Amino acid sequence: MGCFAFKSGKNKAENQRRRPAGGAKSPAPTSDGTGPTSKASSASTPTRSIQELSEERGAARLRAFGLEELGSATNGFSRSLKVGEGGFGCVYRAFFRSAAGGRVVLAVKRLNQRSLQGHKQWLAEVQFLGVLEHPNLVKLVGYCAEDADADKHRLLVYEFMPNKTLDDHLFSRAYHPLPWRTRLQIMIGAARGLDYLHQGVPEVQVIYRDFKASNVLLDGEFRPKLSDFGLAREGPTDGKTHVSTAVVGTHGYAAPDYIETGHLTVKSDVWGFGVVLYEILTGRRSLDRNRPAEEQKLLGWVRRHPPGGGSFRTIMDPRLGGRYPVAAARETARLADRCLGRNPKERPSMREVAEELERVLQMEPAPTSAPATAKR
Repeated sequence: MGCFAFKSGKNKAENQRRRPAGGAKSPAPTSDGTGPTSKASSASTPTRSIQELSEERGAARLRAFGLEELGSATNGFSRSLKVGEGGFGCVYRAFFRSAAGGRVVLAVKRLNQRSLQGHKQWLAEVQFLGVLEHPNLVKLVGYCAEDADADKHRLLVYEFMPNKTLDDHLFSRAYHPLPWRTRLQIMIGAARGLDYLHQGVPEVQVIYRDFKASNVLLDGEFRPKLSDFGLAREGPTDGKTHVSTAVVGTHGYAAPDYIETGHLTVKSDVWGFGVVLYEILTGRRSLDRNRPAEEQKLLGWVRRHPPGGGSFRTIMDPRLGGRYPVAAARETARLADRCLGRNPKERPSMREVAEELERVLQMEPAPTSAPATAKR
């Protein structure tokens, strides 16, 4: 495997000479709403755009990698090192050597050359994750932007997350089922990450726009980190209540008000969070064509078994084996219903969601030892 000396971060002048995507400064996509276009508002007074902040901070924080060194680190982008694949492209485990001689494992995401929107999403990731920093957001280490003949090579280098995604552990039989407390702890961390995006950056508000279980990565201790910021968008400015944009995201997780009007707000993220709350309760995807017709759409099915009803327990994930506090499960479902309110103004903030989940977590004492969650 390609292992070599992992160099320390470049100095600021060096990074400024190697900014992403052709020019003295990082350009921001403006054509279709998938990237930052304007300044945004948050709980405090916004003063800067993501593009401005990226030009100021990203150069100092991100390393510009060469295509050759990333090819070496992934053994020529070997299929044996591929750990995931999505619309953007493939993700590989990459091996580097630290200055001290130890091995450093990172993840390299390589843009699919046939991806029409790929460059804009790549640039959005560089800009947002070059600025944002939180324990519940995946860390972007650097990027690669090299053009050779007709080929445009766009790659991203992240911290490596050994336990893959929440989606894998909820829906794949290759993994032991996640215990109740672990599910709640993961959702609490994800809620904190979204709250940081919505209210935690003084200069700008960020709308994530694609919250789903497959975008929640899990580290070695099953701590969650939000990933894939290619569809993230700056929030409204100048006293506006929403951002008007083309509807993008993942079917089954996008808020109906956003789909119907194109009006994007932080409450659009809250809706997606409510969908995933029901996924952790039921162990079912938001849409599953392999189930009976009346059970294919998760939200339609769970509405027939409300939290206060006698049939509520029938929706719970059978892989939990009944090892969960029923009262806490009901409270979690009630919270999910609030997140899924038809009127976006009535949905809770992500800070309220995190606080409520913390309260639910305390409804039963922590077990002395949690069931195994390792891959079989």
